[in-house]
Amino acid sequence: MSDWDTVTKIGAKVRGGDTSQRETVVRGKSALNAAQRQGAVVATQKKQSAGNAAKGASADGQRQAKVDRSDEIVKPKAVSHGVAQVIIRERNRVGMSQKDLAGKCHTVQSVIAELERGTGTPDHKVLTAIENAFNVRLLGDNVGAQKYPKRAK
Repeated sequence: MSDWDTVTKIGAKVRGGDTSQRETVVRGKSALNAAQRQGAVVATQKKQSAGNAAKGASADGQRQAKVDRSDEIVKPKAVSHGVAQVIIRERNRVGMSQKDLAGKCHTVQSVIAELERGTGTPDHKVLTAIENAFNVRLLGDNVGAQKYPKRAK
């Protein structure tokens, strides 16, 4: 018998000598219950979330991977001393308490206290809210400068 006499079948519908069931992914509770009623072997696995899929690109995940790979102690990021001084100066200039500023920025007083001490983690959302509250730059270059300078008439 030559190769010309044999037929090779390719596709999902073709089953060879192996009659065992294929592994399938069950989506939904009803399909899981049906598989259990039929006596099929059911195994569950927790799906690991993709780093960028749901929440957008995050440098924190990359930083965490770097921390996991290194053997050294990595100091967590904190706001600079200059940013902390600008927050204190502007809050005192307006005569606002930490609690009032926290309410205006939709956060808690302890976060504002950590930022003023220079030990707080730089949260872009909170720092942007403080920038808008005081009209002063806290992110990027020119920290302490007016964010929106007044126009001359």
